[in-house]
Amino acid sequence: MMLDRLEPQSPDALLALIKMHAADDRPDTIDLGVGVYRTDEGATPVFEAIKAAESKLVEEQDSKSYLGPEGDTGFVTALMPYAFGDDATMGGRIAGMQTPGGTGAVRLALALGQKAGIGRVHMGVPSWPNHAQIAGDLNLEIAPFDHAASDGTANVEAALAAIRGAGPNEAVLLHGCCHNPTGIDYTAEEWDALGDAVAETGIFPIIDIAYQGLGEGIEEDAAGYRSLLAKVPEAFIAYSCDKNFGLYRDRVGAFYILADGAETLDKASSNANSLARASWSMPPDHGAAAVRLILRDTDLTQVWLDELTGMRERLRQVRDRLAEAGMAGNVDLTPLGTQNGLFSTLPVSKEQVARLREDHGIYMAGSGRINVAGLTMDNIDKFIGALAEVTG
Repeated sequence: MMLDRLEPQSPDALLALIKMHAADDRPDTIDLGVGVYRTDEGATPVFEAIKAAESKLVEEQDSKSYLGPEGDTGFVTALMPYAFGDDATMGGRIAGMQTPGGTGAVRLALALGQKAGIGRVHMGVPSWPNHAQIAGDLNLEIAPFDHAASDGTANVEAALAAIRGAGPNEAVLLHGCCHNPTGIDYTAEEWDALGDAVAETGIFPIIDIAYQGLGEGIEEDAAGYRSLLAKVPEAFIAYSCDKNFGLYRDRVGAFYILADGAETLDKASSNANSLARASWSMPPDHGAAAVRLILRDTDLTQVWLDELTGMRERLRQVRDRLAEAGMAGNVDLTPLGTQNGLFSTLPVSKEQVARLREDHGIYMAGSGRINVAGLTMDNIDKFIGALAEVTG
């Protein structure tokens, strides 16, 4: 039998964690596992701007016909000034297409890179687990380097060494901001150094932007990777709207190509379209259409930006409270105050993570990654106290 030849695969650890938390009937559990934003009341609401845009869609949308493998090109174009700045096309050197979430964009970037001859991808670890999983499925070799230094800052020297030591037909994958899972971002000076190294060596840059606006601000979160893109002749950029528009289940993403010359850009885009057609044929329309309506309406854009500011300020409030606590047992929480976005990774063992879950009802990944949005002003002291007890 053919199916008997398949080997069983390990279940996704975070999905298993969701089920475990749901089955826990203790009234004061804390879920720090699943990677979604939560309010101080623990909700993951639909954005007001999205609700308004969806109402417009109900009234105005006159067809559900196919859009083609490029998806909603109006959405792709409307997003570009936020991703790339005032000169959104960088002098006509950038083209893009819609994808099923940021994951689809990452998949397309790696698949197109492979088709162009890339065989090895340098990547800081730890990283989002799906990066390595997608690369492995494409039989691309991953060359890891340490992303984080022991003091809770970025290990930029490791990244520079990897880039400078790269051979031909190699790429480097960098998180644009709000690093998952550490929350540790490169400084402006470090991005400048990375851009210089990429330009000097010719290694191919792939930038994954999944959390723009959740770190320090729309422009601030983009400044670093924009400085790199300004120095290189070509790059791939994967963009997700799932977090900064709250469109997790609608799978809204975009894939952009930076190329040196219109002919090269057209050729790369045609290959991207071909890969997309063979993978998902057409991307889902609804979420991208809602984003397009928001970004084309000044008032709705401001509503969205205000909501994003509220999210960012709440995340910063949690991080500041953790940093203020200082040491919790043997864990120094101070670096979390300078980190960004939804995630941070704590230096705890799997056994300590198990104790937090079993003794205190605190659920987090075995790697020590926490979603700081799972903490509120009501439960954060419990978390700090439990962490001190388990690691002290």
